[in-house]
Amino acid sequence: QEQAVLLENKNAIIYGAGGAVGSAVAHAFATEGAHVFLAGRTSAGLEKVAEKIQASGGTADFATVDVLNEAAVEAHADAVIANAGSLDISFNAISLPQTGIQGTPIIDLPTDNFDLPMTTYPKANFLTTRAAARRMTTQKSGVILTITASPSRTAVPLMGGMAPAWAAIESLSRGLAAELGPHGVRVVCLNAAGMPETPQLTEVYGLHADAYGISGQAFHTRMADRTLRKQLPTVAEIANVAVFIASDRAGAMTGTIANLTGGMIVD
Repeated sequence: QEQAVLLENKNAIIYGAGGAVGSAVAHAFATEGAHVFLAGRTSAGLEKVAEKIQASGGTADFATVDVLNEAAVEAHADAVIANAGSLDISFNAISLPQTGIQGTPIIDLPTDNFDLPMTTYPKANFLTTRAAARRMTTQKSGVILTITASPSRTAVPLMGGMAPAWAAIESLSRGLAAELGPHGVRVVCLNAAGMPETPQLTEVYGLHADAYGISGQAFHTRMADRTLRKQLPTVAEIANVAVFIASDRAGAMTGTIANLTGGMIVD
């Protein structure tokens, strides 16, 4: 018996699709039948992801979109609707380089370094989720996904403005879910512990390791030991859950945070 395709005939925008998480989720969505629209700052990375998806039989388009530019985000969402007829899934996986943001005690942190994630992540998620919400409420269906990391709900030193920025995204997701639920639109936030195979986590773990005077591998081990299974989540595991939550099989899930920390956080 042929396995069901979970996202057949769904149209999905993935912001930050050139990055490790965004590209993995885009591949997973496409594998499950979605038409994926890849958005990001640079076309070269997006084109590579699109070509790989297409080579494996998936359907992908890409466009450069500045997620901090309201007009650009709205115009791209309009273009997706014009191309595909609907917008069924929106996922924002944008990120910033973390050097200068993490790894510094708050008492030594310059104001601008604190401000950067605070003004980037929540605003980008506001603009992209609002664009999706406007179109999904009209069609009375859709799923909006956001992503944060475990320091949003734990006490972790040397996070600068990142933990507060993630906490803001989680709060935005809950409030949006409350407003959109009556219109048939779901909002779920994925909360993940560090995925060490990504370039960004390699950078982040290096920053924290330097601050503690230990090796990057030693810090990786310290973080893995904080999980219940003594193993940090992988990008593939995050992508698999994103597929499920974006599908109709997760129809009862909204206004919640999906715990993908491997037990680093226990709800």
